[in-house]
Amino acid sequence: MNRSDRKIASAAIAIATLAFIALYFFGSDDGHTTSSADSIPSVRDSSAARRTQTSRHTPYQVENDRLAERFAFDPNTADSTQLLRLGLQPWQVRNIYKYRSRGGIYRRKEDFARLYGLTVKQYRELEPYIRISPDYLPASTLVDKRQQRDSSHSVRDTLHSPAALRYPVKIKSGEHIELNTTDTAQLMRVPGIGSYYARQIVRHGSRLGGYVSIDQLDEIENFPQDAKQYFTVHASPQKLNVNRLTLQQLRQHPYINYYQAKAIVDYRRLHGKLNSLNDLRLSTDFPPEAIRRLEPYVEY
Repeated sequence: MNRSDRKIASAAIAIATLAFIALYFFGSDDGHTTSSADSIPSVRDSSAARRTQTSRHTPYQVENDRLAERFAFDPNTADSTQLLRLGLQPWQVRNIYKYRSRGGIYRRKEDFARLYGLTVKQYRELEPYIRISPDYLPASTLVDKRQQRDSSHSVRDTLHSPAALRYPVKIKSGEHIELNTTDTAQLMRVPGIGSYYARQIVRHGSRLGGYVSIDQLDEIENFPQDAKQYFTVHASPQKLNVNRLTLQQLRQHPYINYYQAKAIVDYRRLHGKLNSLNDLRLSTDFPPEAIRRLEPYVEY
């Protein structure tokens, strides 16, 4: 190599040496250069970071493996911790809080069944544990209790009225009283019937809309069987139009519970008017005996 070539080679070696020294001292901390791919955060890492940040602001923690507990609770006063322990979802708890903040009150157990997303199975499991405080009952119940006390006083007054003195003796065997048209004073003339059972007979008949059979007296707790021989039934009962009444109006009848009323309303919504209670025979809430018992009280 001539002199000029040796100078060029020496300069190239010197430049390369300086470049290696610069990379060694001014490169990454671990002695290796960081590639552009390593320096840019991946989309997956950023998504995970966003999820972590969002979870810090979630008001309720969701635990898929959480076991639901069962204990007595009042839906008007239960806090979020208790409601979550019962197995409710966080969004359901938020709906309960919103309902209560707007002045909503659960006055009966059935009111809790209107909670959005609550299944029939969940409600049936929770129903035995729902406790509604008397403080949340309508104030009209105080008036009802007063009326009951007044009616009991009126019955006692009837026992000492001139009419009661004119009929001091019970009716004899072979005599009968029409069950749907009599009053408490006449009912107390039946052997075995006092003021308590006289009131129960009238009250139960009023709720039914009228008796259609003497055997319906057995629905009164501990009703004396010997007294049934003194009654007859002739009058026709009041009818319920199952195609017009609302769910709340239907379930006021003693023979229609909440689930049966809901089955009727759901059938009307899906299939139109009912022509017979047999249209509901496929529903588990309407076994044959329930249909037979309710049939005299419905119209279409």
